[in-house]
Parts: sequence; C-alpha cells; structure tokens
Amino acid sequence: MISILGKSGGKFCDGVSRRSFLNIGSLGIAGATLPNLLRAEKEAGIGRSHKAVINVLLPGGPPHQDMVDLKPDAPSDIRGEFNPIGTNVDGIQICELMPNMARNMDKFAIIRSMADSQGGHDLYQCLTGYPRSFKGFGGGIPSMGSWISRLYGPADKGIPAHLSLVYPTGHKQWGDPGEGGFLGKAHSPFRLVGGKGDSTSTRTAESMVLQDITLERLQDRQQLCKAIDNLRRDIDTSGNFAGMDEFTQQALGILSSSKLAKAIDISDEDPKTLERYGKPDPVWRADGAPKMTTSFLVARRLVEAGARYVSLNFSRWDWHGNNFGRGREDIPMLDKALTSLVEDLHDRGLDKDVTVVCWGEFGRTPKINSKAGRDHWPKANFCVLAGGGMNTGQVIGSTDSQAAEPNDRPVRFQEVHATLLHNLGVSKNHDRIFDLRGRPQYPVPHEVKPLRELVV
Repeated sequence: MISILGKSGGKFCDGVSRRSFLNIGSLGIAGATLPNLLRAEKEAGIGRSHKAVINVLLPGGPPHQDMVDLKPDAPSDIRGEFNPIGTNVDGIQICELMPNMARNMDKFAIIRSMADSQGGHDLYQCLTGYPRSFKGFGGGIPSMGSWISRLYGPADKGIPAHLSLVYPTGHKQWGDPGEGGFLGKAHSPFRLVGGKGDSTSTRTAESMVLQDITLERLQDRQQLCKAIDNLRRDIDTSGNFAGMDEFTQQALGILSSSKLAKAIDISDEDPKTLERYGKPDPVWRADGAPKMTTSFLVARRLVEAGARYVSLNFSRWDWHGNNFGRGREDIPMLDKALTSLVEDLHDRGLDKDVTVVCWGEFGRTPKINSKAGRDHWPKANFCVLAGGGMNTGQVIGSTDSQAAEPNDRPVRFQEVHATLLHNLGVSKNHDRIFDLRGRPQYPVPHEVKPLRELVV
C-alpha cells in the first residue's frame, strides 16, 4: 500500500518530508505496489465496463437501534432517546436524526438482520467478508477492492482501480483499508490519505493530503505537482529514470496525473454542493477517524474519474458512554453526506453502475448502560445499500422486540459481498484464481449467493 503524501514537516516547500515523499517516488525502484499493479493490469487485460463500489466504513460499531431499527414500544432503558420518523416509502421508519435519508428512502435498502458479526473492533469483514482469523487462503485474504482490481483492472490508465480514503487511526483495525492478500501487492489499495492517527493526543487531518480537499489548501494542487516534478527531475538527473521500466514510469505518471489531481480537487464544486454534504470535522478523537464528510464527495468524483472501488472511514462509533449525545453529533453528519452521495449518483445517471454500502463491524447492546451508552453486540447489526441497479426502497430482515437478535432473514457479510460482485457483473462461474498453496479461490465461496431481494 502507498500514500500520495505522508506526515508533513520536511524539506519540500509544501511541507512534505523528503523521506515521506520518496517513499512514493521510489515505488518502481523498490519494486512496490503501483508499478506491479500496472504490470498486472497489462497481463490481465483492462475491463471494458465501468462498474464501481463505494464502501463506507463506520469504525466502532454504530447503534442499529438508534439509527435504522428503532423500537419505540420497548422499555425506556432499551428504546433510548430518539424517535422514529416516516420515510417516502410507506411502512419504513428510521431515526428522526436522518431526515435526508427519510426523504430518499426509495433510493436505499436497509438490512436489519446482519447476523455473523465478530465481537472485536475490526472492520475486516466489511472489507473481505471473512473474519480476520480465517485461515483458508494461502498468502492472505484479499479485500473486495483487491479482487475487483485483479478481475477488472483500471477503467482508466490515469486512475488506479482500487483507491482508499481510509484515514489511519490509533486503533489500527479501524484504519486498515485491506490488502491484496494472495493476489499480491499490485492489487492493494492506492492510499490517498497518509499520516498516523494518535490516540494519545488531539490531532487534525492537516497533515493529510486530503486536508486540502476538506479544508482550504488542497483546492490548489500546484504544490503536489511541483513536488512530483522535483522528484522526477532528481531521478532523471541521477540517470535512473531512463532505466525504469514502462510500469514504473507509468506509476510516476499516475501520481502526477491531471485526471487524478482533478478528481481530488473540489475547488470547482458548487458551494451549494459542499454545503449539502456538510461541514467536515477534521479532528481525530481518541483512536477513531476524523469526520470527513467531504470524503463522500471525493469518492463520488473518483468513481466518476474511473475508480472501480473506493473505501472510506468516518468518525468513531464506539459509544460506551454518552451514546445519545454523540448520536446527535454524528448521525446527522452521516445522514447528510451519505444521502448527498446517493442523490448525486442518481442525478448523474450513475445509480445503475455504482453501488454504495455503509456498515460497521457490529451493533450495540439493547440495554443502555449506566453511562448512557451501549456496549458491543455482535448478535445483531445493520447495513445500508444504494445504487448498483438494485431493488431499493425496502427493508430486508428484522430483529426481535429489543433489537437483540435477528427475528427473520439473517444475512451474512459474504452475502452482501456476493451482491456487490453481482452488481459489478462478476459471474459465479468466473475463472478461479489459485492462492499461494495452489488452492482455487473465488471472491466469495461458490455456494454463497447474492441477496435475492436486491438483485435484478
């Protein structure tokens, strides 16, 4: 995995350290990710259709019963402080803090009966469909983005197929965007944010490349281009550039690609659009991710530019205390950003090609604890889906009267992944790929089927 920019505070005029920047520039020399990705792309062939997935990760386990599965008739120590509201789909209610989604419920599908979450703080299942402890792949489990990169390759030579807007976090599993596994580093995510979350002190996203997307400075990409030009000049002066293979030169070309730079530069967006997505909060709190609402906008721009898979993480949802105070802050921010993303995809005619999935690692306890919080609860979880040409405007599954366990239609992570692959056009009979032990593997087990309620 690589990042365009790392921690600031070095010799370049844009504040990027030479060591951090050379980690990018020496990709080909060191034999790291991007040149290998380009080489693998050429060997595999570039896919023709441009289907895409945007994977929205909610680190910490958001409270299902306070967002999309409210239980207003339950006792007060279970139902909590929020009330349900109706939506534009008869019979579906969600939290009062999500009015934008409520007005657009026909564009969403909610799964209320996710049943196979693990108990630890790890988004691995959201990325791969498997628990991290699974040992069935020789060489490691590829993330969904890596499978998509391997099966399709880039849709545009200037935009890597597999991109990550996942911010690093103090709790590493919340900032892990997945990896190539046995498919190789060539298909690991191309990271557009770098740096390191610090759980011991308050930091902001100002040391990240996407500070400039969400704040002011990224709206001028000249410093990035200048730094890359300086790197190329240094390499060329040393005589190394001419000796690089075509994939290394192409990798440097992607880093300075006007198309990629344009995709992550939101200065040309209508101010009303930025307002719709909501004002970002770039501060890291505890060990989670900053609340970068503009990551949703950037994800949309990246898939428009040619990305096939984009992942992002948003905030920190581990609310063992002050669940309802935090909910009043974070749920409306997510509601605005996620709904604006889905609305934009529809307005641009991308709703048939781009699938959006939004979820966390598990749900929260039915009973509110003594600190007005909810604790870990893997027995019930939720997932929100949109786009992909799916049958939206519906709820799949239900939980019991206390939102404690699935009441019907239990859904597994792998079934959601199979649905994402179906939306991308990946056939169940796609050629198998052998892992490092020589065993045939598929993106999801062969017997797992897409959710019948969603697929057309």
